[in-house]
Amino acid sequence: MNENDKVNHPSHYTQGGIECIAAIKASMSIDAFMGYCKGNVLKYVWRFEHKDGTTDLEKARVYLQWLTDAAKEREEYQSLIQEFREFALGETHEPPEG
Repeated sequence: MNENDKVNHPSHYTQGGIECIAAIKASMSIDAFMGYCKGNVLKYVWRFEHKDGTTDLEKARVYLQWLTDAAKEREEYQSLIQEFREFALGETHEPPEG
């Protein structure tokens, strides 16, 4: 990885071994984090023709991947919660996996 990479893990966004995006995600709900990512995707796509060109599109892609990952994480969590509900209510006799 290039230390001057402005898109993937730029060094100025890491302090004490913690990347800023990890701290942001940890500080809010999954829904709030998804909104944060969605807003950044929009921002970088909106401005790419007027500021940093393809670099902004690459940044949008990174935020879109984080949004996708968070959406999958939320779906998995919601599915697990549903399985626990069904088990707790006696609707299934199989304990949830996980």
